[in-house]
Amino acid sequence: MLDVRGLSKSFGGLAAVSNVDLSVDAGRIVSLIGPNGAGKTTLFAMVAGFLTPDAGSVRFQDRDLAGLKPHRICGRGMVRTFQITQPFAGLTTLENVMVGAYHRTADRREAATRARAVLDRVGMAAQAEQPADGLTVAGRKRLELARALATEPQLLLLDEVMAGLNPTEIDEIVGLIKQIRAGGITIFLIEHVMQAVMNLSDYTYVLNDGVLIAEGAPAEIAADPRVVEAYLGHGAAERMRTPEDGHA
Repeated sequence: MLDVRGLSKSFGGLAAVSNVDLSVDAGRIVSLIGPNGAGKTTLFAMVAGFLTPDAGSVRFQDRDLAGLKPHRICGRGMVRTFQITQPFAGLTTLENVMVGAYHRTADRREAATRARAVLDRVGMAAQAEQPADGLTVAGRKRLELARALATEPQLLLLDEVMAGLNPTEIDEIVGLIKQIRAGGITIFLIEHVMQAVMNLSDYTYVLNDGVLIAEGAPAEIAADPRVVEAYLGHGAAERMRTPEDGHA
C-alpha cells in the first residue's frame, strides 16, 4: 500500500532522514519508533506531503506522490494526525470533525451526518456540541483521530496519538486503534509508548539519527542490541547482559 524508497532530508548541514526504505502492507499496523530527534516526524511529514524530500520516492497504492500537496494526498486516501493537537478555536467538536468530512462532501448536512457517525465511532458523541478548545488532552487526541477518520482514509498515519495520556486512556486508545484496523483501515504510527507498540504492531521499524537501524516483529526489535543502545546509550546492551561487579 505504502512504499518508501531512499527517502532523505537535510536541514542545513544536518541529515534528518538518510536513505530510508520502508513499506506498509494493506491491513497491517506498522510502527516507527526511535529516540527523540531520530527523524520520525520528519519522515512522516515527507510521506504525507508536508515536507519535500531531498531524494527518494513515496508511492501510495502504486502511485507516485511526488509534488502533491497534503490535501491532494488526503484525497487519495492517506491522512496524518499531529502530535500537538490544535482544534479549530471557536468551533464545536462536531464542527471540527466536519472539517475532515468536507474532504468527501460539500454538503453541510451530509458532512454533519458523517461527522456524528465518526464521533460515535471514537466514543465522543456526547461531546459533539461542546467547544473543542475545552476538551481534555485525551479528548483532543480523540478529536484529532476523529477529524482524520472523517476524511475516509485507507491509510492513517498516527503521530504519537498516546503522548500525554494516562495508562487507562492509553488502553482505551489501543482498543480504538484495533477497532479502526478491524474496520478496514491500514495504520502506520509513530509511538514512544513501548507497551502499546508491542501490543499493536504487526511490524516495527527503528530510526536513529535519521538512519533505519532495525526492522522486524516487535518482540525481535525489543531484543535487538542496536535498538537498546539507541534508546539507552552506548554500552547499554552489554551492561544488560553482564551482571554488575559484586551482584549475582
